[in-house]
Amino acid sequence: MDIAHPAGDHAALMDSVYRGQRHIYDLTRKYYLFGRDRLIDELAAEPGQAVLEIGCGTGRNLAQVARRWPGVALHGLDLSSEMLKSAHATLGTSAVLAQGDATAFCVQELFGRADVDRAILSYALSMIPDWRAALAQGASVLAPGGALHVVDFGDLAGLPAPLRKGLRAWLAAFHVMPRRELVETAQEIAWNRRLECRSARGPLGYFQMITLTRGI
Repeated sequence: MDIAHPAGDHAALMDSVYRGQRHIYDLTRKYYLFGRDRLIDELAAEPGQAVLEIGCGTGRNLAQVARRWPGVALHGLDLSSEMLKSAHATLGTSAVLAQGDATAFCVQELFGRADVDRAILSYALSMIPDWRAALAQGASVLAPGGALHVVDFGDLAGLPAPLRKGLRAWLAAFHVMPRRELVETAQEIAWNRRLECRSARGPLGYFQMITLTRGI
């Protein structure tokens, strides 16, 4: 169910990137988008709780959430109408999907609820120009006791320099930029909103994980 229809250059860019890529996205990304399944395992979602993926892409992660945590209510938001076509095909009627801007969306308008119990940002911040606003927005929609789980590229510091340079150039070709200030920004948001912030670093600094939790 696509409710909102945001305009803008970034939406058009994402559609142009994924118009063809969405058909092979899941097949190719499993080889370098590490940490996603670990994030899903750590959701600790209970039946009846609402899970929202911000930047849900093809719906792959939400399908995994449904298998790992049966009985949760699935919601997905994405800026790209092209990616939402794949998400609809993947999830059918098992999720409520909407087109919207990760930096400024209303869960009440899009999904008919005041907040969510679990929010996910999986390799999305590295593609969102105003990623700090998206992170803050994700934290703002949490219900009491809710948590925002984030995984994205790290500083890649453990990789050999030529490989690190090559990977960054390849990612840039797809408009992907690792956010080196992610942990510091998450800690600042946590401080301002009285949230708990936990972070973890993946092997070789390839990925980084953040969890922002709201108190009960």
